[in-house]
Amino acid sequence: MKITRRSLLAGAPLAGAPLAAGLIAAGLPRLAFAETAPVKFRYLASRGSISPHELAAELGYYKGLGVELENVGYASGGPESLFALSSGSVDIGSAATAAVINSISGGNDFVAAYPSNGINKDVKSVFYVLEDSPIKSIADIAGKTISVNTLGAHLDYTVREALHSVGLPSDAANLVVVPGPQLEQTLRSRQVDIAGLGYWQATFAGALVANGGVRGVFDDTQVLGELAGGFVVLRRDFIAANPDAARSFVEQSARASDWSRQNPEEARKVLANILNKRGENGDLARYWTGFGLREGAHATDRDIDFWVAVLERDGRLAKGKLKAADILYRPGETKTN
Repeated sequence: MKITRRSLLAGAPLAGAPLAAGLIAAGLPRLAFAETAPVKFRYLASRGSISPHELAAELGYYKGLGVELENVGYASGGPESLFALSSGSVDIGSAATAAVINSISGGNDFVAAYPSNGINKDVKSVFYVLEDSPIKSIADIAGKTISVNTLGAHLDYTVREALHSVGLPSDAANLVVVPGPQLEQTLRSRQVDIAGLGYWQATFAGALVANGGVRGVFDDTQVLGELAGGFVVLRRDFIAANPDAARSFVEQSARASDWSRQNPEEARKVLANILNKRGENGDLARYWTGFGLREGAHATDRDIDFWVAVLERDGRLAKGKLKAADILYRPGETKTN
């Protein structure tokens, strides 16, 4: 059965995951920031969750550093975020690593600034079924309907890799798009066989499990191992035009990620406040499991090269066209891809 673009819920609201080696320090001295207008970083939020840069802004980490964040809506998933970044509608993108690689391969001059999330034993994407479901293993998902937040992103590629791992065609499942707030409803009403909840949707997953009657079949760490789940992305020309602000943006995002790991309960309180201010359900913040990032939001070559190898294997990327060094920002570089 082919993966389709059918959506269960038409008319869903617009939706709107090593510190990247440190962005180049150039331009105005830091002491001059107070005398200049801050650089505005426009972004699309993700329902039920936050990114490290949003937390950094809430904690006041950008004050005096020439950085100002502006939420201009929601994104249903990473591909939409990257489209907005490419068009110039936003200045920050955030997407699954495979989607970022595809976008750069397609000609977008993007830089993976820092990992948005990581997957590990504590922070992971889980594929849930109802307790009485006959689905017990990855092999059983062939021909079944699986809800994901968007196509062409982390859950989509995780399903493809899961099927490949058991010798099945990567398109053997039927993926349908369901917004995060409706995932539980569509699973319990049996509109889908499996609900995929991404690592960035831990608030929704926590509520689903707390309400009982479900079990996980597999998770992304079983399929992919521990690695970055996705990246926050900037345009290379934006970095070149605003080097100090871009560097501060990444440094303080990493600082906020570290703070959240050291202060998980306080971080959940901040998340609850952010969700409430957006008009979302702040009570769900108690289920948040964190960003899953390494210290300093450190990125490794494997975070990128794993997906490069997968895309090359599947014929979606020409062999040798891209590698981690082409995607992760390095100090002093001004090249374009």
